[in-house]
Amino acid sequence: MWTLSLIRHLIKRQFKKELSISSVHRLMKILGFSAQKPLYQAWQQDPVLVRTWETETYPAIRAEAKRVGATIYFGDESGIRSDYHTGTTWAPQGQTPVVQATGRRFSLNMISAVGTQGEFRFMLHEGSVGAKVFVEFLKRLMVNAEKPVFLIVDGHPIHKAKMVKSYIESLDGMLKLCYLPPYSPHLNPDETVWAHVKRKVARQLVESAEEMKRLALGALRSIQKLPELVKSFFRQPECRYILE
Repeated sequence: MWTLSLIRHLIKRQFKKELSISSVHRLMKILGFSAQKPLYQAWQQDPVLVRTWETETYPAIRAEAKRVGATIYFGDESGIRSDYHTGTTWAPQGQTPVVQATGRRFSLNMISAVGTQGEFRFMLHEGSVGAKVFVEFLKRLMVNAEKPVFLIVDGHPIHKAKMVKSYIESLDGMLKLCYLPPYSPHLNPDETVWAHVKRKVARQLVESAEEMKRLALGALRSIQKLPELVKSFFRQPECRYILE
């Protein structure tokens, strides 16, 4: 994580020139650099598998889905806690603002799936998400499904549990699970859903689990009413391979 202070020390060590922080800032601007929030990538991620997924595996899934008339969804699970906070607020310089928040700790888990045509399905769950909960989500996903559904998820053990496999087998080919490469959440457009929901909930004063559920439900329903927003999740640089 390069800060202006670290860059200043590097310049001094490498070039024996001592610059002020403001001079380093001006120099970085001249060189075309800006302070940015980085993306985090697990060191265990295999770039070869990622590239194979983008150029071979997913195109094959898409071709099969087109052949059988299936709808492709990308799914994921996430949770939100009462002590999660994000965003900024205005305050006089030199006076750190204090925002009132509850000292109680509670959480809520969410499962969702997004489709390239703006489809969005979700489920809220209080408590841990195991294979039984995931199967319940799959059942809801298949309600009124007249064509096959291909659901792309990560390789979490609950997605490969015997209960899940048994349910899929019982549908006689109407549901197929496909798995992303390990440690590659950036390939999943459904990840954007959680940033959207958490940002909305974290900006509110949440005093109880019931209120958190109400706010999360409202945020998820608002996404469901905006198919163009869902489509935009697929236009992120890391997910454009899906539309190519």
